[in-house]
Amino acid sequence: MWAFIVRRLMLGLLVLLGVSIVTFCLSFLIPADPAAKWVGPRATPEQLARARKELGLDQPWYTLYWRYLSSLARGDLGVSIRTHQPVLEDIKVYLPATLDLIVVGMFLGAALGLPLGIVAALKKDRWPDHLCRILAVSTVSLPTFWLAMVLQLVFFRWLGILPLGGRLSPEVALAAPVPVVTGSCLVDTLLAGNTAAFWDYLRHLLLPSITLAAYPVGLVARQMRSSLLEVMNEQYIRVAWAYGLPDRVVVYLYALKNAYGPTLTVLALSAGYSLVNTFLIEAVFNWPGLGNYTAQAVISADFPAIMGVTIVVAAAYVLLNLAVDLLLAIDPRVRL
Repeated sequence: MWAFIVRRLMLGLLVLLGVSIVTFCLSFLIPADPAAKWVGPRATPEQLARARKELGLDQPWYTLYWRYLSSLARGDLGVSIRTHQPVLEDIKVYLPATLDLIVVGMFLGAALGLPLGIVAALKKDRWPDHLCRILAVSTVSLPTFWLAMVLQLVFFRWLGILPLGGRLSPEVALAAPVPVVTGSCLVDTLLAGNTAAFWDYLRHLLLPSITLAAYPVGLVARQMRSSLLEVMNEQYIRVAWAYGLPDRVVVYLYALKNAYGPTLTVLALSAGYSLVNTFLIEAVFNWPGLGNYTAQAVISADFPAIMGVTIVVAAAYVLLNLAVDLLLAIDPRVRL
């Protein structure tokens, strides 16, 4: 197992190296001047020259890449051209809000998608299966921004039971401010024992989390149905049926635990994909997360921020894949 972990980590480092090469090359191909973005719109030629020297743009590309790679090895993602702050510090500020969104969204996606997939598999080619497939395909196909605005229209405008956007209501933020400890409002409100802010934050978190969960619901449901049907056709399942074991025992004790592997992989990849795919959701709900930060960096051609976020997301993919592989190694067939 340790050899497997070390091997996967080495492969992950190669992936990160490839991502750094691609992002570094793209930063040179895009027609924009980082020095002009750094000093502002009314910079003099002397200020532009000084900015290029300060940013190291007066050196050859291979020297710049070696400096960039050396900084990455030290955990330095560079300095944002837009905020003039270290990119890593910016990510630390914006990432917790996105993690709150992803954790709740993935939980809702799994909690709804798994039962849909199980029901569709057990009722194959009958009306529950057709209904679950329609729901799964619909949730995958719905545009994120459209679903977000429909939810706002229904739950805020018509029903008036959930807030339109933001993280906290202004009156709650003033009456019960949340001390910043981890950056995650879910965790910080619990640590402070601030129940008023906790429940208000959950109300604000619900609509964007449902929007984010729509895609994983369909993905998990389709994958679980496919995996469970494949396992149900295995010989040992047929033997269990032939022995007259109860349906609940055969499905939940023997079949389901061998069908969760591909579904878990899909769910983990969806979580990694959602790290920056939330920019539309965060824009609609005015959510101060990493997706919003990335969108602003793209609009302002903030190359260090874009490259830093790309590296962080690639590292998240590598770690999530490693975690899923370790969980799947519980299956003796995978270990062998």
